[in-house]
Amino acid sequence: MRTWVQGAAVLSVASLVLAACSSPSHPTARTRPGSKPHEAAPVATCPLTDLPAPTGAVPKRPALAVKVDNYTQARPQSGLDVADIVFEEPVEGGITRYVAVFQCQNAALVGPIRSARNIDIGILGQFGRPLLVNVGGITPVLSNIEASPVIENDLRTNPSVVQHPPGRFAPYDTYAATASLWALRPRQAARPTPVFAFSPTVPNGTPASAIAIPFSDTSNVDWIYSAATKQYLRSYGATPDLLSDGVQNSAANVIVQVVQVTYGPWLENEEGGLEVQANLYENASGPAEIFRNGVEITGTWQRDALSQPTQFISSAGTPIPLQPGRTWVELVPNTIPVTTTR
Repeated sequence: MRTWVQGAAVLSVASLVLAACSSPSHPTARTRPGSKPHEAAPVATCPLTDLPAPTGAVPKRPALAVKVDNYTQARPQSGLDVADIVFEEPVEGGITRYVAVFQCQNAALVGPIRSARNIDIGILGQFGRPLLVNVGGITPVLSNIEASPVIENDLRTNPSVVQHPPGRFAPYDTYAATASLWALRPRQAARPTPVFAFSPTVPNGTPASAIAIPFSDTSNVDWIYSAATKQYLRSYGATPDLLSDGVQNSAANVIVQVVQVTYGPWLENEEGGLEVQANLYENASGPAEIFRNGVEITGTWQRDALSQPTQFISSAGTPIPLQPGRTWVELVPNTIPVTTTR
């Protein structure tokens, strides 16, 4: 009798298991006849990188452009590894300076932050009403910025957000967190529209493993492509360009935008350095080389108005799409020879 009862119990449990397996576990998930299957919600992508938004939603805030020094004493910098786009511009004395543009991600510390330049207006006009963070500038430059769509945030009048990391000394000791910088303009919530075309499909081009841009003895820039990470790694000659957190500067795309520069009419410093000027938007155009996925695509750049994004066009007359990710735009004077290693 005990054996029969145990067997009956096993059969009963088995019947329950089979009944459970044969019935739907989520009745509400069944598709009714004639209805469409559930479609996944589209992934929110960052407007300036085309990457998925880190928090699942694109922040409601404008592009934030921070002027970061690149003099030898300013290195290593902070925060560039989370910028969406970095522009490298020539300034007086053969050195370069960065315009680091943030939108989707926050940097706990970015800097050292330095003064504005007139060329910043041309760089930033394509972002709508961007916030520019700087530490002063000469009078004619600040007047021109005030008359432009760019919203200046001079840290000389916003000392509460400034941080001075230990071991850094003036004038290379002014830093800030991007969250604090956006908080300076809480009512500015308009997101920027994309300024680049993106596609994961690699356009036809020529293999290119390295790029050399000799801005000067202090800014002898090299980009080396890493097939393992699909990123370009930045160096000065054989020395990796490392940030303060030990991360090497890198980008999914490197754009060499060749520009014609002029000097003056204003003095930028007591040593007689003249302001570097370049027409970036008034019916402007020039040669361009786009590097992505280890490939070089030759084309041109053109822009007809301050509010318009720069267009990068292939020799076939079509827009050149970038790889989703961070883009580094090198504004290179047409007097500097750029060489590529195949």
